[in-house]
Amino acid sequence: MTCDRFPRVCRASGSPGPDCCRRQCVNVMSDSQNCGQCGTKCRFGQACCGGRCVNVMYDPKNCGGCKKRCKKGTFCQYGMCSYA
Repeated sequence: MTCDRFPRVCRASGSPGPDCCRRQCVNVMSDSQNCGQCGTKCRFGQACCGGRCVNVMYDPKNCGGCKKRCKKGTFCQYGMCSYA
């Protein structure tokens, strides 16, 4: 069974995600090959966080990974908050 014919298979427990992209179940909120929508690939050094491609090396809201927020007044460099 493939999700293009049976999309409900993606909502079953143990599925990689609830969305169907090219006959595969994925989560477009976190899949870097289908970020936000099917076929949208994140570039090298980026991760898919909440359906958006972000640079986790320099994004203070996603520093080193999704939802890893730096403290107020600090910055993100090389995936670490306030790296000196």
